[in-house]
Amino acid sequence: MRTNGSTPRTRTPAGRTRMFFWEETVQDWQSRTQGRHPHFSEYVTRSLRALRESVNREAGTDPALRALHRVPLPDDGRDHLPARYIAEHHTLTLFGLHQHAATEPVHQPDVGLGTACLRLRRSEALTQAAVERRLIAAATAQDLNELVQHLQRLVPLMRHAGIGLDYTRLLRELTAWDGPDRNRVLRSWGLQYTDPSTPGRQDEETDGQERAPYWVTFVPGSPQAGAELAALRSGTGREPGTVAAMWPFHRTRMASQWRNKGSLTRDLAAEHTALTLFARHQQTHDRRMHIAGTSPGTAAGMLVRKAAVDSEGKAATAALERRFGTLLTSADTDELAMHLRSLVPLLNQAQVGLDYDLLRTALRTWDDPRRPDAATTFRQRWDRDFHGAASS
Repeated sequence: MRTNGSTPRTRTPAGRTRMFFWEETVQDWQSRTQGRHPHFSEYVTRSLRALRESVNREAGTDPALRALHRVPLPDDGRDHLPARYIAEHHTLTLFGLHQHAATEPVHQPDVGLGTACLRLRRSEALTQAAVERRLIAAATAQDLNELVQHLQRLVPLMRHAGIGLDYTRLLRELTAWDGPDRNRVLRSWGLQYTDPSTPGRQDEETDGQERAPYWVTFVPGSPQAGAELAALRSGTGREPGTVAAMWPFHRTRMASQWRNKGSLTRDLAAEHTALTLFARHQQTHDRRMHIAGTSPGTAAGMLVRKAAVDSEGKAATAALERRFGTLLTSADTDELAMHLRSLVPLLNQAQVGLDYDLLRTALRTWDDPRRPDAATTFRQRWDRDFHGAASS
């Protein structure tokens, strides 16, 4: 199973005295590649059979697996197993399912679950919708046991498509699943899955050109429009990159090494906020609410002008002016996003559009220490836009 044209060498991190079983399997196979018919040893074959037979069994209950564990059990009289030991049990059984009947090692260092699913999608073994449905189901699992159930159905599909997975990485992720680091795991899966530089079938995502943001390509009235906007609205108030339903709509460009780490960058945070705002803005409208050149200042000014024309009174226009003035005084990106979330419903009701490319840029740079004048520039420009639109 050579996803990159060659079999990777197994690496053992410093300080670890023994390789995990899936790493030993790679080494075992490599030691036999000199012959005409590379194969696994009887020890590996027998162990893989034991792993498959232990699927869905409780960790620590199968004597045949104890010799395959590398996570030590503490000798402190505790009556429950450590989380890492339980995670290794699940990782071993998933590896057994994945490696079954595969002629080459399926443990592939540096291939995360998101990357593997992207390769599965590009292999055309399944449709894009089918792959995304399975990945999102795994990402939304409530606990480790539910996650493992989804992965048990996913890894055989990878095997049939000749796609490997980094099981050492998966062990870390399963260990973290029920803890505070789950969001980083989720973000890494999502970023890997949307990585345009991942090797695969040559298509529109791998030709080196940046894909247009979702709000530019959105088609009002399309059969899937309602479901897409609902998926984006589900990310409101959530940590960027962790909402699986939003992953297909991200276009943020990022170096692959940062994607693998699940890094939370300014670009990703800005796109996440812009997507959720656009979804709230667009709902119920049959024309696209992304209008190039319409800044928040212009849009707010148009609201004031509409309020005056509709005879809503000076109180309504004064309230809008105060709301916009408060937005301009935002101290950081989080505060700016908060005020935009209160402005967008008003724009939705008044059918006033907004430039979401501009909005994303503002959200990305408003409090960027590398751009100390960015907020001032936006404030001055939007203030001019506001007064110009309100008085025209």
